[in-house]
Amino acid sequence: MNSKEYLANEAERLYVYDYNTVDEIASKMKISAKTVCRWKEKFEWEVKRKSYLKSKQSFHEEMYEFARKMMKDITTDMENGEKVDTGRFHAFCRLIPMFVKAKDYEDIIAKKEIPQAKPRGLTDDIVAEIEENILGIVPNDRNENNEEE
Repeated sequence: MNSKEYLANEAERLYVYDYNTVDEIASKMKISAKTVCRWKEKFEWEVKRKSYLKSKQSFHEEMYEFARKMMKDITTDMENGEKVDTGRFHAFCRLIPMFVKAKDYEDIIAKKEIPQAKPRGLTDDIVAEIEENILGIVPNDRNENNEEE
């Protein structure tokens, strides 16, 4: 692996798994933001980040489903008069408290703010501010109020 591949892989890791922005990655790795943006598009980092978040958020659901199957099997064995292995009981009982931990972890990850790109160009608010403060154009709703007085 050459140094360019290493840098691209490290930048991807920072973006996908550590939720760094393009500018943060460029600053940390001392490379241009334009290069990071090219890599982001070329290697589909946004898709990878979404996939990673989805896999993290659904783990507790998979664990819950596993516990339900285990509970169903134990219940079926008990109803059929079969002896239930104590190891299965023990595993089931140890699994239950882990739900809360897994769910709490996933909630923290889901709530972690993923910085969004700031809008570029002139927004309506900026245009209104320029019109009023620089050009002296008062918005229509304020003109109507002054005429009534």
